Amino acid sequence: MEIFSTVSKAQYLLFTSIYEIESIVIDVLKQIFPIPVYPIGPAIPYFTSEKNPSSTTSIDEPEYIKWLNAQPNGSVLYISQGSFLSVSRDELDEIVAGVHDSGVRFFWVARDETVRFQKNGCSVGLVVPWCNQLKVLSHPSIGGFWSHCGWNSTKEAAFSGIPMLTLPIFWDQKTNSKQIVQDWKIGYRVKKHDQSSISREEISTLLKWFMDSGNEEVMETRRRVKEIQKICQCSTANGGSSEMNIEAFIKNVLCHKYS
Repeated sequence: MEIFSTVSKAQYLLFTSIYEIESIVIDVLKQIFPIPVYPIGPAIPYFTSEKNPSSTTSIDEPEYIKWLNAQPNGSVLYISQGSFLSVSRDELDEIVAGVHDSGVRFFWVARDETVRFQKNGCSVGLVVPWCNQLKVLSHPSIGGFWSHCGWNSTKEAAFSGIPMLTLPIFWDQKTNSKQIVQDWKIGYRVKKHDQSSISREEISTLLKWFMDSGNEEVMETRRRVKEIQKICQCSTANGGSSEMNIEAFIKNVLCHKYS
């Protein structure tokens, strides 16, 4: 709310969201604030993965992309809990064990905890300290995304058409998780709202259910996330809402500058 209190000092309000998927909120903000409001999302470097899929050759591809290339389409769960260690070590141990026991193919960005994961050993998974997340999410082998629900990760998953498992911890992550699960209906919470922790058995069961290609409920979720993906891509195309808002913003700035 402190951020909104400073809006009165601004001349424009830009949101890295897309009008078509948050029209109700954006319309309300346009009524509240006496300044132009421009949704210009998803505001991610989508051109590097979508418009130039062959921009890198197999020779200079990172090893993790080569590993993904060898996996069946839609078979890999991408796991990333963001830039900070946001769960306790005990809970992390349960997550690692649950993923291992599920037998699901996984690609895990673990940063400083890489050694911890590697010690568990698993022939169907790969653990790395860093990756180009948008490129990974756009890879055909990826079938799901376990995420902390940071806004950038949420946008990138939606733009890539990937359903999500959400494990929010703090800040806007819980609100983003609600949007993913309840509003857009393109994902599921790892923990119920009244759960303080989750066991390896629950995690293993959830992952097998979520990554089951024959699961009708998840198939419907995949259909919905593809609809969201199409909206995201259309918004950035020629004549799309986000592109037009960016042009309108630039025109407005220039008019004020030279008036």
